[in-house]
Amino acid sequence: MTESQDFFITLEDKYGAHNYHPLPVVLEKGEGIYVWDTDGNKYFDFLSAYSAVNQGHCHPKIVKALTDQAQKLTLTSRAFYNNSLGEYEKYITEYFHFDKVLPMNTGAEAVETALKLCRKWAYKKKGISENQAVILFATENFHGRTLAIVSASTDPDSKGEFGPYLPGIQIVQYNNIDSLEQALDTNPNIAGFVVEPIQGEAGVIVPDDGYLQKASELCKKHNVLFIADEVQTGIARTGRLLATCGNCTCEKKDCSGTPEVKPDILILGKAVSGGVFPVSAVLANDEIMLCIQPGEHGSTFGGNPLANKVAIAALEVVKEESLAENAYQLGIIFRERMGNIKSPIIETYRGQGLLNAVVITPFEFEGENKTAMDVCLKLRDNGLLAKPTHDHIIRFAPPLVISEEELNKACDIIEETILGFS
Repeated sequence: MTESQDFFITLEDKYGAHNYHPLPVVLEKGEGIYVWDTDGNKYFDFLSAYSAVNQGHCHPKIVKALTDQAQKLTLTSRAFYNNSLGEYEKYITEYFHFDKVLPMNTGAEAVETALKLCRKWAYKKKGISENQAVILFATENFHGRTLAIVSASTDPDSKGEFGPYLPGIQIVQYNNIDSLEQALDTNPNIAGFVVEPIQGEAGVIVPDDGYLQKASELCKKHNVLFIADEVQTGIARTGRLLATCGNCTCEKKDCSGTPEVKPDILILGKAVSGGVFPVSAVLANDEIMLCIQPGEHGSTFGGNPLANKVAIAALEVVKEESLAENAYQLGIIFRERMGNIKSPIIETYRGQGLLNAVVITPFEFEGENKTAMDVCLKLRDNGLLAKPTHDHIIRFAPPLVISEEELNKACDIIEETILGFS
């Protein structure tokens, strides 16, 4: 006899930490763009595990890479060489056109690695006095949950009561070149600027055209590392291989109007593995990467054989199935569909590729105050899963393998749900 969804929810609530507030649905199966709950109900997945499942749930090529390798060798640690790490390092560095990669497991680990690498470079190459290096972050950022990262957060929920905080951090306004320039002009000890090309957790905040290029140019002028956190925006999500468009693999020559920017340090995670296994990566050229020497940084699981094979397969899928091109074309259709919904509860919509958001104005319905969460609950009832961020914003990010027909069916559900509140 199958247990009820309430059984599983109660089990988590009793034995697990209360550090998440999930949508009340219990999933047990996924395939492509769909997931099924324990009652057998089928849903469009419009979160994609925060863009980790760009290649679709349980992609057969990626799963095969995992299972084949799992029967041979799973973990050696970096105390020894293994026969898959060099292959993976060659593949991913050529894929993104960098000299070196430092393999890690989670996105937060990759961000931490980039921060350490930036500081090492500052002391060994830029000549900043030890313990004086400063790293810039943007307002409303989200880079993970570690103490170092939350020290740079401006979100009270992420940061509050976790102090004392890491020193050597300065905040500038996101999408504000003047704010960045002022910081760079007034502090010679700045080592790097860490930025999300599009702020996902903040509500899919897309910067002005040219912002990233100008920021990169300012960093070069001041001998400061431009560090792009593409954990969520990378791997074809925004209609390009990278949101910064560095080394874009799209066949389209001008797929967004945003100039190409190549970061000094590129941070990747999530969809590097297609959601099959934790894999993250930090990429940089030799002048930066070789500042870290043996014994100064590492990870027992970083670069493990399972991760290496899974990541190669996942990145091959992105190219073989033209996922960047698909995200670009279907993103246009999605935003057109959202723009055609005439409802007072929609304040605005925005996005790039298949990373989009709809801003919901708090409203009253049938005598009760409603928010974006209420819309998401009704979307669930109608067969589509999405999740609010910051209470009033719904992020829509389906797997990039979605077809135009499937996208339009999903948009029908979104439209029907929103109009049902009007």
